[in-house]
Amino acid sequence: METTTNELVTPTSVGSRFGLITGLVSVIVSFGIDAMHLESSPIRYLTTAVMVVGIILAQRDFKRQNAGFMSYGQGLGIGTVLSVVVGLLSTVFTYVYTNFVDPEMMTRAMEKVRTDMEAKGNMSDAQIDQAMAMSAKFTSGPILLIFVLIGSVVIGFIISLITSAIIKNAKPEFE
Repeated sequence: METTTNELVTPTSVGSRFGLITGLVSVIVSFGIDAMHLESSPIRYLTTAVMVVGIILAQRDFKRQNAGFMSYGQGLGIGTVLSVVVGLLSTVFTYVYTNFVDPEMMTRAMEKVRTDMEAKGNMSDAQIDQAMAMSAKFTSGPILLIFVLIGSVVIGFIISLITSAIIKNAKPEFE
């Protein structure tokens, strides 16, 4: 006699599993970008592409395991849980990388911002110094980590809003 397990698939379980996978891939990509000092180039958006692919794969997997059905809310939940897990992993990576592996990364980024402001020529030196002092508060310590987490969740939520609308296939009401 064949025994089958009828595990209930939930948006949280799928989002968590794919969040770990997507987060690990994202951390590896981020490490490569940071190690090659390409954090200011357009290639930095590759981590966003990794999140898009991860959310789509997670939603498709949920739909496959759920007899071809996924509501808009379930898709949104999957993407949000996934982005929270990715955000947590990214926050840990950012903390370790900026404090232990490459402590000069933020200094390079701030120098690039200063150079860009000076090149535009529409701000005085005093205004640039004031802007740099304000920026320094947001690019160090726990505030940076909070922004990494919140940024990841917001971006993942926006991506999920779009992908859920495309991938959804709600169960019929009277079936």
